[in-house]
Amino acid sequence: MTRARGPTEAERDAAVLRALHRDHAGALWGFVVRLTGDPARAEDVVQETMLRAWRHGLAEDERGSARAWLFTVAHHLVVDQARSARVRHETLVERLPELPISDRVEALFESLLVGDALRTLTREHLEVVVRAYYGRHSVAEIAAELGIPAGTVKSRLHYGLRALRLALQERGVTR
Repeated sequence: MTRARGPTEAERDAAVLRALHRDHAGALWGFVVRLTGDPARAEDVVQETMLRAWRHGLAEDERGSARAWLFTVAHHLVVDQARSARVRHETLVERLPELPISDRVEALFESLLVGDALRTLTREHLEVVVRAYYGRHSVAEIAAELGIPAGTVKSRLHYGLRALRLALQERGVTR
């Protein structure tokens, strides 16, 4: 003779959760929509509330009224979301804003002026200025590359930059 077995714990949990959802989800969703103004967000909050009810093993006969517990949890979830940094710093928009395009004309004009001013330098000054500022080489590296003392590199760099500043002033770039 086989004995009839009762529902498993998982089956009982599923039945309780279905009953909670059937009895309270609609009203809970309406409550959250009134709080948030967002039906999609309300669905997420109701789902999270039901998940928490399942985790707590909530049933109608426990904790007095399950409905009150569910509404309290949903309210707390909405408040927590409103306080979160993500909500405070993000704004949903219908259309993405246009990406700013940098003014390349100004940069092109400046590079032409600098190029023109660089052409006024002597070959020796130009070598060290270009290596130092465009190549980002140190004084020691420039000295080794050119086979000259570091003091000479420093001197040429100083007088080269001075001549470059004067050339740029003549072109109205600097004071």
